[in-house]
Amino acid sequence: MALQNIGAANSDDAFYRYKMPKMITKIEGRGNGIKTKIVNMVDIAKALARPASYTTKYFGCELGAQSKFDEKTGLSHVNGAHDTVKLAGLLENFIKKYVQCYGCGNPETEINITKSQMITMKCAACGYLSDVDMRDKLTTFILKNPPEQKKGGKDKKAMRRAEKERLKEGEAADEEQKKTKKVVKKKSTTAVSSKSKKKASGGGGSDEDHHSSSGGGGSQGDENEAPDEDDEDDNVQWQTDTSLEAAKQRIEEQLSAVTAEMVILSTAEPERPKSTNKSLSNSNTEESLAEKIKTYLKTPGGASPGQLPTFLASLSGSSPQEAMDALFMALFEGVEKGIAKEVGKKKAYLSAVVTGDDGSQQMFLLRAIERFSVKSKGDAMKEVALVLKVLYDADVLEEEQIVKWYEEGVASGGHGKGSAQVWKNVKPFIEWLQNAESESEEE
Repeated sequence: MALQNIGAANSDDAFYRYKMPKMITKIEGRGNGIKTKIVNMVDIAKALARPASYTTKYFGCELGAQSKFDEKTGLSHVNGAHDTVKLAGLLENFIKKYVQCYGCGNPETEINITKSQMITMKCAACGYLSDVDMRDKLTTFILKNPPEQKKGGKDKKAMRRAEKERLKEGEAADEEQKKTKKVVKKKSTTAVSSKSKKKASGGGGSDEDHHSSSGGGGSQGDENEAPDEDDEDDNVQWQTDTSLEAAKQRIEEQLSAVTAEMVILSTAEPERPKSTNKSLSNSNTEESLAEKIKTYLKTPGGASPGQLPTFLASLSGSSPQEAMDALFMALFEGVEKGIAKEVGKKKAYLSAVVTGDDGSQQMFLLRAIERFSVKSKGDAMKEVALVLKVLYDADVLEEEQIVKWYEEGVASGGHGKGSAQVWKNVKPFIEWLQNAESESEEE
């Protein structure tokens, strides 16, 4: 089967790895019953990772003719006589609108339907979130016939519930194991102590008897007493006291008086106070990183969100959290009132850097939003819940990561005194998320 590169702009690239079969058409019938059959529509749709019904319906919408795709037989046809070149041109338009990423141009995209009934395409190559033009006729058909997701929402929720139950069972097993170990240790300690007491009392009685009977019996009593002490030491080695007082006593017994005093002074030396300029240095580092990011975004190459993750990874001497904090500051520094709208305008940059399925990048972004809100203490603090709602609707942030960040923050107190106000403002949004999930489960 002859193959060609996906996208007309890549037709001359001999090493382009995204390929699809060349379209094969066949005109059947005559008169009013004439129709054009696309023989290999299933193979083309599989190469584009789109349902064959989408491409068939698109041809019908653009040509103003009836079109049909039979799921059972895999046959696709459009009423009327249409040559292969014309249909191939329409397929190229479909690829530009519904397959290729608007950021990097790669066809590694997945169609998603947001809660507000908007169609977006998430690129697996660069992370860019493309907004499809909802004025197109095909969008109505896509909304009525959404693509099959790899993991549906109900499956994800069921997996999350199963994971939580598994963690709870593991924690309960660990607690039970700890209790068992404590009981065993307690019994062994009691047995060792009673045994040592019996040996000590028995050794003392024998010494008195030996001393009273003969003068040379003292040496024999000492010989009998020594093995008992060794056995006792062997039994209680695991109970060695590691406190500072015990360490001092052992040092004094083993070393000379002068040396012991030096060692004791070194062990009792107080900890050095932590530098008070740490927060100031962190603030300076964040500001310097933010300036670098601002400069990069102003360059022609920096205007594309798809290149942003590579640039952040190249920043030397900064952790992923510091880079995310600096990025959020660079994008929204000075914005107070209406920050939620600004986040909606620049969500493509945040979507590009939130990659991976483990949720770590989402946690970095959530902590950056928290720190930015604490520093602003103004309208940005009031709109923190709206910011989360915008990113949640755009599928940049997931419900699981938002709830996890909120629960951890409430438990630990967050980052600074102002974090308490952040949790207070975010709480209604968290309750809304949980209520929405429970309602969907009931349905």
